Amino acid sequence: MPQNRKLLVTSALPYANGPIHIGHLVEYIQTDVWVRYQRLRGHSCTYVCADDTHGTPIMLKAEQEGVTPEALIGRVGQEHARDFADFAISFDYFGSTHCPENEKLAQDVYERSRRGGHITTRVVEQAFDPVKNLFLPDRFIKGTCPRCHSPDQYGDSCEVCGATYAPADLENPVSALSGVTPITKSSEHHFFRLADFASSLRAFTEAGSLQPEAANKLREWLDTGLTDWDISRDAPYFGFSIPGAPDKFFYVWLDAPIGYIATLWRLLNIRTGRALSLEQARAAWGEYEIHHFIGKDILYFHALFWPAMLEAAGLARPRAIHVHGFLTVNGKKMSKSRGTFITAREYLEHLPAEYLRYYLAAKLGSHIEDIDLNFDDFRARINADLVGKLVNIASRCAQLLTRFADGRLADQLPDMPLFHEFIAAGNAIGEHYERREYSRAVKLIMELADRANRYVDEARPWEMGRDPQKRMALRGICTQALNLFRILMAYLQPILPVTAARVATWLCAIDLTFESVHAPLVGHTIAPYEHLMRRIEDKDLAWIGAPANGASQARPKVAQAAAEEQAPAATTPASPTIGIADFSRVDLRVAAVVDAQLVEEADKLLRLTLDLGDGRPRIVFAGIRRAYDPQTLIGRHVICVANLAPRKMRFGVSEGMVLAAGDGQDIFLLGADAGARPGMQVR
Repeated sequence: MPQNRKLLVTSALPYANGPIHIGHLVEYIQTDVWVRYQRLRGHSCTYVCADDTHGTPIMLKAEQEGVTPEALIGRVGQEHARDFADFAISFDYFGSTHCPENEKLAQDVYERSRRGGHITTRVVEQAFDPVKNLFLPDRFIKGTCPRCHSPDQYGDSCEVCGATYAPADLENPVSALSGVTPITKSSEHHFFRLADFASSLRAFTEAGSLQPEAANKLREWLDTGLTDWDISRDAPYFGFSIPGAPDKFFYVWLDAPIGYIATLWRLLNIRTGRALSLEQARAAWGEYEIHHFIGKDILYFHALFWPAMLEAAGLARPRAIHVHGFLTVNGKKMSKSRGTFITAREYLEHLPAEYLRYYLAAKLGSHIEDIDLNFDDFRARINADLVGKLVNIASRCAQLLTRFADGRLADQLPDMPLFHEFIAAGNAIGEHYERREYSRAVKLIMELADRANRYVDEARPWEMGRDPQKRMALRGICTQALNLFRILMAYLQPILPVTAARVATWLCAIDLTFESVHAPLVGHTIAPYEHLMRRIEDKDLAWIGAPANGASQARPKVAQAAAEEQAPAATTPASPTIGIADFSRVDLRVAAVVDAQLVEEADKLLRLTLDLGDGRPRIVFAGIRRAYDPQTLIGRHVICVANLAPRKMRFGVSEGMVLAAGDGQDIFLLGADAGARPGMQVR
């Protein structure tokens, strides 16, 4: 990876007609963790975002509230900025697409496209509401699905059967605004000739700028054939007017992504203290390695329309587009009617922001997969990982150090090899952050936390305080443990930036970075320990209806929905009872992993070469690819079913099975304590 990268990172623009909710936060937290990691490694990383402020829904929402669209987007913009700040989202600038810079850029992109022959006009027929006197977007028309005949479906797709269609195909269509049947009306529209860029878009798809799943989807669209893109809307409409076209406005999806450039332009004006010209802003855009983070629902706009627009306007394309899946709550799609729609502000009224940052990071990977916020699992993971493992190291050692050594760290560490083991792990953890494999980074960090706790448990410093002659040893052990804790907090800083800053202040240390922790923290007095985190109790989840002590009770909102639509249990029921003779038929052995490789033909498998102590390598195919980097497995001890009949697969013969625990989401290999040797039988 090149040094001194100049990165520009964006998240998709939130729409300015409603609050930020926890589904949005999947994207902003994912982006922020990556941005903070890049900054920790010394790269120049600029992170910008803006409210998406144009379109018919904004206009109608303002009308409903009795305010101007400008007043509406101004108020919502302040609310969005407040919520993002409270979740520690580290934007360099958060703006609005309704700004002069964006208008100039939108007109510039349009004019350059028109001069290049990529704009055409033609008359189209659209649904028109004669009562409201406006053309209706597809989502403002409802009717009966033409395929499955479900009522009350939108004008572009059916939520029941998934069919897509034109509004004219709906049965019994009505305007969602007035309830009257729409009429058909003709109007001249402006179109962007997307097919002009088919070959370059195919090259963009093959250039490694997209995840494999996203690239495959784009190939499908390209193979189907690209059609002209309607980039205009008729008055009344809240947006930017099209030059030379009275009563015509740019469709919101034309100027929204251009807002990325406009927001950078406004930020550079602030940084330089002068107003840059349009040409200077265009040139500045091309100086960055550009990364977009988006949800899978807007892939079409960002991976087809946006690169084509940039090419037409002579602007640089993004280096990469990182796509994520959706968030479900307690196993269900977020829904107001089901009570699973939770705003960012509502969450913050009850729980710390960093708990959600950690939980989402512990589930996020580089694939386009939906993740679930299960509140039982949420509480268990926060209490076990952050409180039970991480903070536990600092809490007990700091209090011992204060009580028996006046808070002064030892002058040297008693176990430098263990310290260097923790430092060495930073390379793998950093690589996981770079690749957006946050769940793998968290897994490695928590394994180190287990190791640190085991060090303290084995050293038992609390027994030394009673003997004055052992207090120097106590000081050394606590200093060692606090240094290990400091390393862990440096590794977690992209996820837990607020807590990391508090820890740096408490330890009287410089800012925690991957590099700054290479030098041990010794020989000075630390500040008195202050509580860092607390356990999540039943009362903390009462607002989402978690029953106290398992008792049945009336539940508000999400809890009621969860009771009606029970999510699958995290654990499976116990199997029928067996006798010792049945169990003894299974030959479980300790095995050392001597090699681990990806299976290119299979998304879930790793090919493991195991040493069972008998001098014969054993090949086992294990479905753990999503959870483990193969290089991190080499040298580990696992538990293997040694007498399982060989199974012939199309990749080869599997000669056993490794044991792992899991809840359907995460996978954890079972291993053996230090001292176990390959071939030992598990009894």
